Amino acid sequence: MFSWSQHLIVTPILLPMVTAALLLFIDERNRTSKAMVSLAAVVLLLSNAIILFMVESGPNSFENVYLLGNWAAPFGIVLVIDGLSAMMLLLTAILALAALVFSLGKWHAVGAHFHSLFQLLLVGVNGALLTGDLFNLFVFFEVMLAASYGLLLHGTGTLRVKSGLHYIAVNLVAALFFLIGVSLIYGTAGTLNMADLALRMPDMEADRLILMEAGAAVLGVAFLIKVGMWPLCFWLPTAYSAASAPVAGMFAILSKVGIYVILRLTMLLFGDGPSAGFGAEILLIGGMATLIFGTIGVLASQALGRLAGYSVLVSSGTLLMVLGINDGVVSSGALLYLVSSTLTISAFFMLIELVERGQDAGANVLAVTMEAYGDGEEAYIEDGEGTAMPGTMAILGICFAACGILLAGLPPLSGFISKFAMLSAMLGTGSIGTTPDPAVWALIVLVILSGLAALISMTRNGIRTFWGSIEGAVPRVLVVELIPVMLLLSLTFALTILAGPAMTYMDTTIRTLSNPAAYVDAVRNAYVVEGVASSDAENAGGAP
Repeated sequence: MFSWSQHLIVTPILLPMVTAALLLFIDERNRTSKAMVSLAAVVLLLSNAIILFMVESGPNSFENVYLLGNWAAPFGIVLVIDGLSAMMLLLTAILALAALVFSLGKWHAVGAHFHSLFQLLLVGVNGALLTGDLFNLFVFFEVMLAASYGLLLHGTGTLRVKSGLHYIAVNLVAALFFLIGVSLIYGTAGTLNMADLALRMPDMEADRLILMEAGAAVLGVAFLIKVGMWPLCFWLPTAYSAASAPVAGMFAILSKVGIYVILRLTMLLFGDGPSAGFGAEILLIGGMATLIFGTIGVLASQALGRLAGYSVLVSSGTLLMVLGINDGVVSSGALLYLVSSTLTISAFFMLIELVERGQDAGANVLAVTMEAYGDGEEAYIEDGEGTAMPGTMAILGICFAACGILLAGLPPLSGFISKFAMLSAMLGTGSIGTTPDPAVWALIVLVILSGLAALISMTRNGIRTFWGSIEGAVPRVLVVELIPVMLLLSLTFALTILAGPAMTYMDTTIRTLSNPAAYVDAVRNAYVVEGVASSDAENAGGAP
């Protein structure tokens, strides 16, 4: 029976879309009204995401397939929600709330249409997480990228414009690869519905299967550019470090969208059958190369923004490496690492701006390369913003130390728990299969060295920032800028305390992904409301 509650599945797309349109009719000079409307929409989005997450993690669940237009798959567009997409929706909503609240300090007022672009970014991200169709994945991917172009250029500074133009050029190339890959897959399989593709692939002739894999490989390049796999990652550290603090905090989820899509398609299309394991070796080698490159970048970074940008690559490399391993036990720990690292990096990007407000010229003498990266070009809207609160440096120092512990993977926080879960699974289950033991140890050493590099770099920058100059001014910050950082870091503490239930949820999610037949059956048997669809839809076999 169709229930009103099933419409909650489409709400993460419709709510920010309607809000973005509504905000266009509010005059830019009335920034308070625009901010309140945008904030209310994000709060509702978070509430919706919490409901979906709780239902998907509970004993009962929604009809987890939503048929747009009441057309049965594969003829109509479908939205599909399961444990993985529900978790990613919740993570996106949390980051959106934190970034938006942080932006209320000053950033939402430095340019036009910030809130509309922010809502459109949520449309693209949420749509990519929910869609069950490759062409609509392309559409939502483009919406996400178009909004991110405007958000990256939001603000002032030559570096931001330069990095934004590079970012646009690279992602336009990624979009081209995406479209070519989708075209090859459709020309070969005759469908773009993910469930229908999984159903048709085992019966494909050998020559058509080769073309299908070629299309999937081209499609994969588009996502790997977004993830930042080496050598496709040269744009990411500069672009992310040049973005304004709330935008960079929100961008922390964008690379994870690429990871999500690769995981989804790998488990659904290449988990079993004649193409089982397709691309796994590339992901493994590419993940290792990305992890090495990111680790070197973390060690070499003098500016905190560059350090955060390379930390994104370390996170992406670790996750790509695990996807290449293709072991369920290791993947469970990787999902926990995905959540923990995303929360940490988002908080770190926003914390960086607050920390750097208190650095004077004397404190920056040691950072000889910061000016070369253009960090000194940023112009604030007004001097003396915020209040020099008692204990501000202590609060910022504690948050900075927490970020360092999480990025390095030191106990007892969630960064350590997630890495320990991955490494112990590699050692205890022989997860690489036929790969010789030295390769397992190489992966373990890389993960440990990346944590050591983060610890060294964060310690060096922490000493320079908090102890390097006793004459540094106390940064003047707003409460709305401190609260989001503390909220995100407190969620990592919650993950630490609730590590047992969190790992249980991740295990269940991976087991569900490892059973593509359940996904296919859910889409094929999705309920079509009688008397609403056209006769063509009813004849398509979707009615129960």
